[in-house]
Amino acid sequence: MGHIKIAFWGALALLAALWLLADPLALQPAGFFALRGSMVQLSGVLAMGCMSLAMILALRPRWPERWLGGLDKMYRLHKWLGIGGLVLAVAHWLWSQGPKWAVGLGWLERPARGAKPVVDNALQQLLLTQRGTAEGVGEWAFYATVLLIVVALVRWIPYRLFYKTHRLIAVAYLVLVFHSVVLMQFSSWATPLGLLTAGLLAWGTVAAVLVLFRRIGTGRKVEGRISRLRYYPELRVLEGEIDIPEGWPGHKAGQFAFLSGDPSDGPHPYTIASAWDPAEHRLTFITKELGDFTRTLRAKRYVGEPVTVEGPYGCLTFADDCPRQIWVGGGIGITPFIARMKQIARERQAKPDPSRTREIHLFHPTADYSDEAITKLRADAEAAGVHLHVLHDKRDGRLTGERIRAAVPGWREASLWFCGPAGFGEALRRDFARQGLKVAKRFHQELFAMR
Repeated sequence: MGHIKIAFWGALALLAALWLLADPLALQPAGFFALRGSMVQLSGVLAMGCMSLAMILALRPRWPERWLGGLDKMYRLHKWLGIGGLVLAVAHWLWSQGPKWAVGLGWLERPARGAKPVVDNALQQLLLTQRGTAEGVGEWAFYATVLLIVVALVRWIPYRLFYKTHRLIAVAYLVLVFHSVVLMQFSSWATPLGLLTAGLLAWGTVAAVLVLFRRIGTGRKVEGRISRLRYYPELRVLEGEIDIPEGWPGHKAGQFAFLSGDPSDGPHPYTIASAWDPAEHRLTFITKELGDFTRTLRAKRYVGEPVTVEGPYGCLTFADDCPRQIWVGGGIGITPFIARMKQIARERQAKPDPSRTREIHLFHPTADYSDEAITKLRADAEAAGVHLHVLHDKRDGRLTGERIRAAVPGWREASLWFCGPAGFGEALRRDFARQGLKVAKRFHQELFAMR
């Protein structure tokens, strides 16, 4: 989370500093309406900066993934930027419209208009002729953006509606780019602020076009077919196996991929529940019926169905130098640990070396219980040399940090890898932090919420 905060607040601070550098007297205005002009410019620059960066991250670029800690963290930053852009756009709109309302109500007196300065620059003259159009379309694009972002943030709105409408933000963004280019203070374009803003708008425009033409992640997509499906009714879980004849670059245990079958559904992220073997070229995915989309998968998926797989993504790859690891897979969050156990078992079989064995404890708290699934999980743990602790909520009660520490005496030298409900993970993080674990370096949690 630290890098997310640095990226978010750092971007805003940089843009604000460059804005002040471009106009050092902006915060020393001669009267309210001069202040209003400065605040309209500042809020507009910051809002478009947030929206541009959010649009760029929508492409799922490779370069920031590792620094941010995975695509899940990148999408968290994307969400923060969307919310930040929304708040700043509202502030921009209020600074623009509020004084007009106040003048209409008699609360403020409009200042006398002086003579318009003579404009010799042809480009500036052209932009001035477009001001009325830019203001009109920008206002409507603002209303559309507010509505679309609200649809994206409200979780009870069905995913299908979210998926179909979210791309329209790219259309609104392109209109707002026109609005910004025309209405940004002309003298600012020749400053570092103008150069950075121009780069963000240009990059964001390219990203918006790619989003509209559904070209996200094209370089990381391969084609496969569903080769096996298995449903566990006690768990309400669907296990699927996808055969990928060629093109998959391989993955590390703990990573995930986007799957898409029916084009109307769009891609959905799923953790890969298998180690990669080029000879078998198959991936396993496990899905639990949790939302409006996942509840329909069992009825819609079929053996032989063509599927597009995009990835791999994610940095929950179990890489550290700690002598022991603690894994916590809550419910369907067990998936990345299954993949890792299969990978360890394969490595142990290929190159047995007891001296390199790491002590690993896997805790699997679950509200639903299936003897068949737990039997398979125990077999995977035994093959990988992992100490498995299964806790059925109704039988064993809730898993707590205290119970983990009692079962793992050497927990102070361990790293903790978590996948499961976000609230549960945050509670464990706080609990272990209170007990002295260096959670900033040793607590690893995937923020598996792409909306």
